[in-house]
Formats: sequence, structure tokens, C-alpha cells
Amino acid sequence: MIMKKVIIFDTTLRDGEQSPGCSMNLQEKLDVARQLQKLGVSVIEAGFAASSKGDTEAIEAIAKQVKGVTVCSLARCLKSDIDAAAEALAFAEKPRIHVFIATSEIHMKSKLKMTKEQVLSAVAESVSYAKTKCSDVQFSAEDATRSDKDFLCAVLSAAIKAGATTVNIPDTVGYTTPAEMAELISYVKEHTKGIENAVIAAHCHNDLGLAVANSLSAVSAGASQIECTVNGIGERAGNAALEEIVMGIKVRGDAIGAYTDIDTTQIYRSSRLVYGIIGYHAPKNKPIVGDNAFSHEAGIHQHGVMNDRRTYEIMKPEDVGINRDNFALGKHSGRHAFEKRLNELGYNPDKKQLDTYFERFKELADRKKDITDKDLEAIASEHMRDIQQYSLDRFAVQAGNRSTPTCVIRLIKDKEKFEDVSIGDGPVDAAYKAIDKIINPPPHELYDYGIHSISGGKDALGEVTVKLKTQNGNVTGRGLSTDIIEASILAYINAINRLLDRTDK
Repeated sequence: MIMKKVIIFDTTLRDGEQSPGCSMNLQEKLDVARQLQKLGVSVIEAGFAASSKGDTEAIEAIAKQVKGVTVCSLARCLKSDIDAAAEALAFAEKPRIHVFIATSEIHMKSKLKMTKEQVLSAVAESVSYAKTKCSDVQFSAEDATRSDKDFLCAVLSAAIKAGATTVNIPDTVGYTTPAEMAELISYVKEHTKGIENAVIAAHCHNDLGLAVANSLSAVSAGASQIECTVNGIGERAGNAALEEIVMGIKVRGDAIGAYTDIDTTQIYRSSRLVYGIIGYHAPKNKPIVGDNAFSHEAGIHQHGVMNDRRTYEIMKPEDVGINRDNFALGKHSGRHAFEKRLNELGYNPDKKQLDTYFERFKELADRKKDITDKDLEAIASEHMRDIQQYSLDRFAVQAGNRSTPTCVIRLIKDKEKFEDVSIGDGPVDAAYKAIDKIINPPPHELYDYGIHSISGGKDALGEVTVKLKTQNGNVTGRGLSTDIIEASILAYINAINRLLDRTDK
């Protein structure tokens, strides 16, 4: 079997970030882009330049700072969109403009209010115009899997004739099945003029839980680029998960007839980074990166694995960057051992960052006996998110089943201390009300509060995430402590700081 290379097009920073609660600031987008470069993706879709000033700034920053990878911006079939994309990509080493328009009857009639002839004309004009701005132009036929096949092929032919070097077949609403996807890719190959001069891509959504299966089916049928996101984040039920596609190709390359250039040992690190930034956690049974992905509880499974891991493991945890030898550090561990372990986990902090991480490590080591890799990752990712305006100095809570919960909070800003007290429905509510009295933040609604144990045991490091809804979008805050009340306070302060930072701009 001839093995073909599959291009991994990552859209975590565009399609993935559109998911509610998954927004990232500029620094976080840069951190993700740098990690995607380490992972070995071929294309990073860094945003939709015409959609917002924030997206434009992110695309520009990634284009300037992340080299050796194609950086892409999405654009509608509008000259203004294409101009915005080209301007944002001006400093990219390998720029790509990604033009799209819907081709299904329902989208053309209900959303675009355009005829087939108008869509064909728009495609030819916009791709031709994009080609004058950038040599690498991709075209996507939105809702392709619900489009008339012959019209879809006519649109793709027009795009290729106008200069598109990649044509994408999106399953925009996650409607198709693997057999249908394979049939559609084959049909496009046979009926699209000039298709031999273009890369065929697939972009699948997960509304029916088939995004990865549909993507792999597209590869088997002839697609050589797959669009996906880390952890499968994205609108509604999400996108095809990068880690599942890559490991599916790695493990079953013999059946699919393909390979990728992805450094799979960076998969776990990439997953943890993205989950940490958006304040989510992998479900324990999440393929590839979930806590249970390489765990065995049934006795017969454990016996088989002890004799030969291949009995119940089709891949090794080391293949995706999970280290089985999770050596714990303690209060007597030195700075060198701490830095070395961080480096092994994929973190390379500068001196100032390392000082901050090490100070936090020492504080935590005084509270718990052993600090695991997950604790170290939590410390590093917590401070990557940190936006300091207000910080916690101290707090005191009084609560009980027969008393009114009360919290006294003291915060510090610019070396000045501010203190207030409040009552609430519980100690956390009282603390949040006291913080609001001190800061008087912009109007917001706390719509999500979550507690997660980073490691096991009575002295486990607890992680709290809070999500605030505002008129200017949502923000996520994160706090870590062995004291869950303290973690809750730190998470809320972090969220309020992020809200103030966004309001100030």
C-alpha cells in the first residue's frame, strides 16, 4: 500500500475558540500557537481577521512570532474580509487566506439570499481577488455535505480555476456518515475540473459523534488534509479531535493508507495546555488524553497487561507524551530538580516565570507531602493565565449550619490594601460579595462554578474554575489551593482581573 501524508490543519484558535466559554486572550493564543508548532501541525488557522479587532491582533502576533508553519485567516467572499486577512497575515512566513461561502440549498436560500449563479460568481471573484493577495488560497464550501453534488463540484471547479490550491469539504452541521463522506469525496474527485491541481480537505463537526470517523473516512477516500481542533473543542458538540485523528492514523495507518508529521509525544501536553486555558477538564474516558485511557481495573485486563501490554493496549502512553513514572517532588526538592521536571513536562519558563513557579511550588509543598506532575502542570498553567491587578492578601470566613456565613477579604492593588466584609448564602458567596464591594467590577453574571481535584488524597490540590458572562463576552478564572475556599476566592479574583483587563482596552 502506498502511504500518503495527511496535512493536519488546526483550527483550535478559530473554530475551536468560537465555542461558548472557550475564549482566549492574546497571550494564551500565542502559547497555543507555539505548542501547535511543537506538535508539528502544518497549518494554524489563527482566527477570522474581519470578525474582530482581537482576532486581527492575534493573527498578526502569531504571524510575526510563530515560524515554520502556515498561518491562516478565514474570510468570507468579500473583498473587505480578504483585505483584512491579507493585512493581518503580512508578516507570516507562510500565509494562507481561507475563503468560504455556503453551497447548500437551505443556506443559500435562508441565510445568503443568493441564487446558485450568484454564489458561483462570488466564488470566482473572491478567490481570484485573494490570489492577488496571497499565493496560498483555500476555498471551503460551507455545508458541503448537504449540498447538491453537481453544484458542489461546479463551485469547487470555479474555485480551482480562480486559483484555489486547497478545496475543503465541510460537514458543517455534523450531519453525514462515514460511508456518505467517502462517497462524496470520491464523487468530488471524479467530477471536479482541475481537482488534480488541488488538495482535498475535510472539516467535520461532531453533532452525531461521527466527526473523527467521517474525517478518517475522507482520508481513505482521497482527502489529504484534515481540519481539526485540540480536544475537539468547537461550536455545539465540537469538531473532530486532533489527538484522535492523529492516533487513529498512527495506529491504523495500515488500514487508512496514511501518515502524518505530528510529533505524537506532544499530544498530551497540547491537550493539557488547551484544557487549562479554557478552564475545562478531559472526561476521564476521553480517548487518548483522558485519565482512564491507559488504566485497567478489571482483573483479567490487569493480568494480561502485566504479562504483555499489547493484550489490552493498542498504543503506549509514552506515544502521546504521558509519563508512567510520575515521580513526586517534595518540600526538600531543589530548584534544579523542579526546573528539570518542568522542562520534561514541556514547560520552558524564563527566569522570572521560574521564580514565580518555584515560589508557588514551595508554598504548596508546605501543605502537602508529595507534589505530582499534575500539580506542577496546574501551577504552570495557572500562572500562564494570571492577570494581576488585584491579588489576595488574606481572608477569614465564618460559617456553620446554624450561623450566617461571613467573609472578611483583604486585597492588594499597587501595594495598597483594601478590606471589606460581607455575608452570603455560603462562605464562597460571602467572599465573592466582599470582593465585589472592594472592586466594584463591571456588571456580570457568574454562570458556571466548578471544582476539580488535581491529584488524589486528603491533601489534594483543588482547582476551581468560574465563568463570568458579560456584555463584552465571557471570561474564565482559575484558582488553585489545597483549601477549596481559597481556591474559589483566587478563581474569582482571576476572573475579575481578566474582566477589568478586557474593559480597560
